[in-house]
Amino acid sequence: MPLPNPGFFMSDYIKRLIAEGEHQMLDFKYEVSDFRKISRTLVAFSNTDGGRLLVGVKDNGSIAGVRSEEEYFMVDGAAKMYCKPEVELKVREWQVEGKRVVEVIIGKGVSKPYLAQDPEGRWVAYIRQGDQNFKANKVLLSVWERQKSGIATTVRFRESQRALLSYLESNPGITISKYRRIAGLTSIQAERILVDFIMLGLLEMEHTSTNVIFKLTPGYRNIMEELEHQLI
Repeated sequence: MPLPNPGFFMSDYIKRLIAEGEHQMLDFKYEVSDFRKISRTLVAFSNTDGGRLLVGVKDNGSIAGVRSEEEYFMVDGAAKMYCKPEVELKVREWQVEGKRVVEVIIGKGVSKPYLAQDPEGRWVAYIRQGDQNFKANKVLLSVWERQKSGIATTVRFRESQRALLSYLESNPGITISKYRRIAGLTSIQAERILVDFIMLGLLEMEHTSTNVIFKLTPGYRNIMEELEHQLI
């Protein structure tokens, strides 16, 4: 029996990825023509769970193919010159339907935050949620800083902390501004409590097109029981 054509498996692999559609760990790019734009996607993957970028694939999943070697060099140059620290990449090339598709593999970063340079020359951290990239807010930046410090997080459940938990037990989420109002806190005070709760595993963040929502984690009750036992 003749061996199957290896190109069939290569093509099938890319088609399976495309069939998934864009999501938190997969993005399609018809072309790469801007260092800064592609750097945002690279750091967003690095700051979240890592992922794959398929160059030469349109947003609707149709295969356009990579038109020149320049696009590979644009991705490589963005990772080296427009990301800080440099984002590590693995690049593979595939032939699909007679067209060239470049797969860029980005691992989950170990040196968060990874920053991309915006058009004004500022360095900005991005994260990936769903199929979109969002700017990292002050709370998340503080979480990363706390994680790097290695300092343990402890908290006393005073009125302002309990007000947050009480609200979230009856509501699906809360914004920083809403929390400040119900607890009578400054921005810095509210952000510090949110950071503490994220570090303890009590809260998680969800980005929307207009805001960042803080929600209780699925394991919130078990964590609370353990924390309250420690305080006895």
